Amino acid sequence: MTFADDVPAPFLSSVMQIEPQWIDYNGHLNMAYYNVMFDRAIDELWLRLGIGPGYLKARHHSTFTAECHVRYLREIHLGDPVQVAILLVAADEKRLHTFEELRHATEGWLSATSENMTVHVDMSARKTAPFPADIGSRIDAVARSHAALTRPEGIGRKIAMSSKK
Repeated sequence: MTFADDVPAPFLSSVMQIEPQWIDYNGHLNMAYYNVMFDRAIDELWLRLGIGPGYLKARHHSTFTAECHVRYLREIHLGDPVQVAILLVAADEKRLHTFEELRHATEGWLSATSENMTVHVDMSARKTAPFPADIGSRIDAVARSHAALTRPEGIGRKIAMSSKK
């Protein structure tokens, strides 16, 4: 059994509930709270990889989000249970490229996606740094496992307006 066998492909977060204060004047989940749920899901994966809060305390390293692209595809409302699937698209010695899908937990429809580039940081120097070998091997195992999955629609999307002629 390898480390990757302990991390599903894709990784599935726990089921989360929408909090009443997150609903905006349009009657749906405010855009900021999609990021909260994506971040909570990433925190669950980071714990499995060994790079959660205990890692910061013990090794003085952490991760920072360097870039994020969220697509809002279908409204989520109060009472909707949600779950996030995370695909580790790629990884190198200092970076993690993830793609997350927020879905209705019981009906399965896609509400939003988030594509992220995360960097590993030496908190003493506040600079990017390579992952330690043990963490790097865990990340590599999960990246190899996730590489076998079909890539979801939306990875690598950019924001652009079509030109008018």
